[in-house]
Amino acid sequence: MQAIDRKLLRDFKRLWLQALAIAMVLACGVSILLTAIGMYDAMSVTRAAYYERNRFADVFASANRAPLSLMAEIEQIEGVLSAEARIRGEAILDIPGRIRTAVGQILSLPEGGMPVLNVPLLVSGRFPGPGAVDEIVVNAPFAEENGFVPGDSFSANLRGQKRELTIVGTALSPEFVYTIGPGAMMPDNESFGILWMTERAAAAAFDMTGAFNEVSLALATGAQPEPVIDALDDLLELYGGLGAYDRSEQVSDAFLDAELKQLRGMAMILPPIFFAISAFLVSMVMSRIIALERSEIGLLKAIGYSDVEICLHYLMLAGLVAVVGVIIGWGAGTVLARTMAWQYARFFDFPYVIFQVSYWVYAAAGLAGLATTSIGASQAALRAARLAPAVAMQPPAPPNFKRTFIDRAMARVQLRQSTTMILRSLLRWPLRSLLTSLGLALAVASVIASIFINDALDEIVDLAFYQTNRQDAMLVFAEEVPETALEDIRRLPGVLQAESQQFHVAMLRNGHLEKRISVDARRPGSDLARVLDTNGQPVMPPPGGLLLSTRLADQLDLTEGGTVEVEFLTGKRETHDLRVTGVVEQYLGLGAYVDYDYLNALFRQAPRLTIANVTLDESQIDALHAEIKEIPKLTGLIEMTENRRSFEDTIEENILVMNTIYIVIAVLITVGVSYNAARIQLSERARELASLRILGFGRAEVSYILVGEIMLIALVAQPFGWLFGSWIAAAMTDAFTSDLYAIPLVLKPHTFATGSLVVLAAAFASAMVVRRRLDRLDLVAVMKTRE
Repeated sequence: MQAIDRKLLRDFKRLWLQALAIAMVLACGVSILLTAIGMYDAMSVTRAAYYERNRFADVFASANRAPLSLMAEIEQIEGVLSAEARIRGEAILDIPGRIRTAVGQILSLPEGGMPVLNVPLLVSGRFPGPGAVDEIVVNAPFAEENGFVPGDSFSANLRGQKRELTIVGTALSPEFVYTIGPGAMMPDNESFGILWMTERAAAAAFDMTGAFNEVSLALATGAQPEPVIDALDDLLELYGGLGAYDRSEQVSDAFLDAELKQLRGMAMILPPIFFAISAFLVSMVMSRIIALERSEIGLLKAIGYSDVEICLHYLMLAGLVAVVGVIIGWGAGTVLARTMAWQYARFFDFPYVIFQVSYWVYAAAGLAGLATTSIGASQAALRAARLAPAVAMQPPAPPNFKRTFIDRAMARVQLRQSTTMILRSLLRWPLRSLLTSLGLALAVASVIASIFINDALDEIVDLAFYQTNRQDAMLVFAEEVPETALEDIRRLPGVLQAESQQFHVAMLRNGHLEKRISVDARRPGSDLARVLDTNGQPVMPPPGGLLLSTRLADQLDLTEGGTVEVEFLTGKRETHDLRVTGVVEQYLGLGAYVDYDYLNALFRQAPRLTIANVTLDESQIDALHAEIKEIPKLTGLIEMTENRRSFEDTIEENILVMNTIYIVIAVLITVGVSYNAARIQLSERARELASLRILGFGRAEVSYILVGEIMLIALVAQPFGWLFGSWIAAAMTDAFTSDLYAIPLVLKPHTFATGSLVVLAAAFASAMVVRRRLDRLDLVAVMKTRE
């Protein structure tokens, strides 16, 4: 080992605390990159494997009642590899020991065999036997939440017939990795379950003998879904087809896709911030090391080391910091990615997780870390290489400072000498002060970027559950019923108010652009279910057209006053050209709204409803549940309180984890920046501070100069941090927006205050750690040190 290599190791050992502080910041960037990409890869690979092994369909369609003989024509559609029909229905469930009702979605299984597509994966027990009419398999999360095991039973209201059903097994399905009930915003596995029964039993229950109302298709390799969807719609049109769609519009897969999009966004936005801060810290430390080692550099050159060897020496010192950071980041990123992947798998009801992070991700993260530190150290290393031996052996020329108007202003206001020293240091090294401030600003920004999500989700909850949907419950009917049914609903136990709402599945088209959407009709002045803009103001769809949400209008390239073709797939199944009468900004879903009376007039029908919104007397809810279990046409009761609780519990758990990670990251950034800045300041000004001690300044006054400079830089960083945090939050709202929801940009004063307090506290703690070195200064030795 050459002398210069031994020097490299000694320098690294001497600077290990500063190196570790930088390495931890770098490790944050590496670990977040690995976590985001690792989770994305794990979820993507697991989804692909699960879909392939259990033959998840590519195209889906529903109809009112189509004959099984139609399947021969469906299978002949060009591009179709396989097709399977089945029966689907909804039922109110009466679970023993549970007063409140649950809702079940019933799906048929082929007699004497397994489905060709969307194959359920058996978790426990067995599938119903051939000819069994009362045996069912339920989805595993529903069974777990209700404590079901094979052999348990409950009753179900199947179109007015009360049937006792026995559970013989539990299963998971690729169709329901995200099991969300009708009208719900989050999964509620206690109140909504999937039930598989034999085709014979389902056909008898829903009057579907020799018929089907759902079909799934698998496409041949390379086949495009659009022509297949058009052909399938043509075949099902006569039988009440509701419009075929591909996986991108399948509810479960759409939610999973939105989550994967968020992971991609996190990988794009956050890691570059940490790499940039690491480059700055390395540059700052390496510049100071080279300034202190001028004589050593001159000596090394004098004994024969070349410019290239000197340059590589300091680049290798930065490389050692990178190696430590990358190794820590690899370890932390792998653990975090694996842990979070399992949490995601449980949330999305995957039966297993295939966790694999490609070697190229580790390599890319490692190369990014090495490149970051190399770029940060390159300028200082090149400066060291250019030093001539004779020049390097001499002390550097003192900086050329001159008295400015700022100095005269400080003298005029008669600041304390220690305060003047702090201000002069910042003003005489403006670039370094600015870069240090920017590093701390990014720490503030990371806290703001995490906490703003809390307020954004609070606003969504407030708008969705307290202002827009103010009903206590929604009664969902299997098919349209006359609005006169509201009188019967008002007579149910505990019902205080009842309002009608009507939904129609429709295809909206503007030229080549189209979107399958549910058109919502409600009476003007409705009080329980309202359309609100983002300011919380009620918006009524004017008669004579459609009111569209902004995101839907943007996707269809429509503006107010434009015309859209609306093909209704329910009701009269007619196509109308409607004017866009307004556009409203909304956060949840893609909304299309029409005046209630105008829609009924358009369909030339008496007023009808598909959902009744009700307010309830809490003291009579149990009696209401007992009553609705006997109503034949009712397929569900959605309690908004339970819906809200499920939403808030899920969000709270996820936000707690995310906030903890971001605050830890902010503290690491702050410690890395503040500690290194304070160490460099101490090494540069040790002679000055020792002189002050000798002249009679106390420890507190000398500490004030060291700590005060760091804290002043931290204070200057706050407005920059607020600005960067707002920018990152805005970028996150764009990255997380999907058809299902949009995250509002909500920035409140307490968000900025929390970010500032976290960073200021961490900066103060870091400066105080360095301040302790002042107490151990050997004043005589420091004064003998050559400048």
